Amino acid sequence: MKNPITGLNKVFDNRIRLGVMSILLVNEEVNFNDLKQMLEVTDGNLATHLVNLEENGYIKVHKGFIGKKTNTTYAVTKSGEKAFTDHITALENMIKGMK
Repeated sequence: MKNPITGLNKVFDNRIRLGVMSILLVNEEVNFNDLKQMLEVTDGNLATHLVNLEENGYIKVHKGFIGKKTNTTYAVTKSGEKAFTDHITALENMIKGMK
């Protein structure tokens, strides 16, 4: 019997990182506050998961200003898009294999 979790990416095991990648995959870029609001998480919790995704090369960060206020936006990298798409495909294959 084939291992059903083959191909799953451990980085996306967490629901917040899964949510971040899902949001960023369908949006060109999203700012920190919008991500926090959409995912209903605290600043610290979101920041920790964003650092993890950035360190793995799955998202890129752009820090800028709107007037005098800082604005940090996030976008998916090409490698992040591939890794996440591969993870979703592995999930689909796992589900199909369980039927």
